[in-house]
Amino acid sequence: MRIKRYQVDAFTNTLFAGNPAAVCVVDQPLSNSLMQSIATENNLAETAFVWGRGSEYEICWFTPVCEVDLCGHATLASAHALMVEEGIAEDTIRFKSRLRGTLAVTRRGAFYELDFPRASFARQGVDESLAECVSEIPVEYWSTGRDALLVYADSEAITRMRVDCGRLGGLKYRALVVTAAGQDCDFVSRFFAPSLGINEDAVTGSAHTVLAPFWSERLEKNKLVARQLSQRGGDLTCEVVGDRVLICGEAITYSTGTLLIG
Repeated sequence: MRIKRYQVDAFTNTLFAGNPAAVCVVDQPLSNSLMQSIATENNLAETAFVWGRGSEYEICWFTPVCEVDLCGHATLASAHALMVEEGIAEDTIRFKSRLRGTLAVTRRGAFYELDFPRASFARQGVDESLAECVSEIPVEYWSTGRDALLVYADSEAITRMRVDCGRLGGLKYRALVVTAAGQDCDFVSRFFAPSLGINEDAVTGSAHTVLAPFWSERLEKNKLVARQLSQRGGDLTCEVVGDRVLICGEAITYSTGTLLIG
């Protein structure tokens, strides 16, 4: 079996920045065990598998250790791979996901706009076990369901942040998002998910389904500019529209190749 594989840097227009994702274009669904083995071998934060034709595709995403129910940067990377490398002429591709319904990606010039469902969040009290995992003291604790959201007084705290991923991985949370208002953008963030095999994610599109509504309410504006302050870094623009979040960014192909599965 030969599988076309693209590696794309998402949420950037510069190689070696943004968040790298592998995109495997297949003729038909593969077994979960095979997809997991491929993702483990790729050893990137996410590997997306897509199959379909025209403007309609199915999609799923795997980290090196598990399948996830939603991934923003690998969805953006998949649209880029299909439109630029596979020559799909459609301006909008609709991806049917297993757990999050249909996710649309529209190409607008050099940018790709993700149309994702809005996530919810709720204020919570101080969590001492979580506080022990981070080097900076948060000013607010929030929950987004399976994930924790810590808010800080300034963006410098996000830059300085050190996280004990060994300790964090043993807590009840799937992932930790840390955020603060930005200086030259509306807000900044970082994302840590050791339980998913990702100590720190470079640029996390799915996290902005929470972050964009959160800061939209706080800043009283629907259109926001965001930056993820990982080592590689990445830039996003977000718009909150009802129960959807539009997340926009660029992408660039790093490599193309073929997997030989026999």
